[in-house]
Amino acid sequence: MWFWWFLFVCNLIVPIVMIGAGRMMWKYCPDKINRVYGYRTKYSMINDDTWKFAHDYCGRLWLKIGWIMLILSILVQIPFYHGNEDTIGAVCMVLCYSQLIGLVLSIIPTEIALRKTFDKDGIRK
Repeated sequence: MWFWWFLFVCNLIVPIVMIGAGRMMWKYCPDKINRVYGYRTKYSMINDDTWKFAHDYCGRLWLKIGWIMLILSILVQIPFYHGNEDTIGAVCMVLCYSQLIGLVLSIIPTEIALRKTFDKDGIRK
C-alpha cells in the first residue's frame, strides 16, 4: 500500500507543477526576455510582444492541461489501490510518460498561435 501512495504523490507532481507554473506564466510574465527561465523558443524571444503573448497563451494552456491531468491521474490510479506492485508500477509509468508527453506537446499549439498572430519579424498581423 505504501508503494501505491508513493507513486500516487509522484504522479501528481507534474500536473501540480503545470498548474502552478501555468498560473505564474499567465499572471506574472518575466519582465525581460531572458535565456534562464520562461517560455523560451526562438519565436517567442523575438520581442516583448511575442514574449508576453507566448507566456499568456502557454500559461493558460498549462493551467487547463494541468487540471485535466490532475483529475485523470487521480481517476486512473484509484482503481489500482489494492493491486500488486508490478501492476501499480506499470500503470504509473504509463501515466508518467503520458503526462510528460502532454507537457512537451503543449509547445506545438503555442508555436502555432504565435505564427498565426505574428509575422516572422514579430509584428502583429
